[in-house]
Amino acid sequence: MWTAASSRDTEGRRRRSLRVLQRVFQNFYNTDLLLGKRVSEETVQASWNVAAGASATACLACVATWYEDFRQDLARIDVPTLVMQGDADRIVPIGASGLRTAKLVKGARLVVVKDGPHCIAWTHAEEVNRELVSFLV
Repeated sequence: MWTAASSRDTEGRRRRSLRVLQRVFQNFYNTDLLLGKRVSEETVQASWNVAAGASATACLACVATWYEDFRQDLARIDVPTLVMQGDADRIVPIGASGLRTAKLVKGARLVVVKDGPHCIAWTHAEEVNRELVSFLV
């Protein structure tokens, strides 16, 4: 959990980290395009609150996993697989993730959510739910 620090240096790093979270969530939800339309300020703030309360150690430790190459693992998947991603994802662009994943998983079904940001489950819930039900039925 983020805690108040006694040193100015630590406090400065903390403030910078919290500001970075604001920018992350702007891109997580594409707020410049979707705020007030598909996502509310309260939703963005609630997401920020959860992230701000996360362990700083855990947040830093997860960064190394971003560079893990899972391509060989994907080729071994042998169950029905749905790959769904927004075509406007600014966090993990679809060309670097969803499109590649769908090609590497044999028989995967790819659904591209038009104008969908990284958090399509919130901003495009109807489309996501419709595709999930279709896939599962």
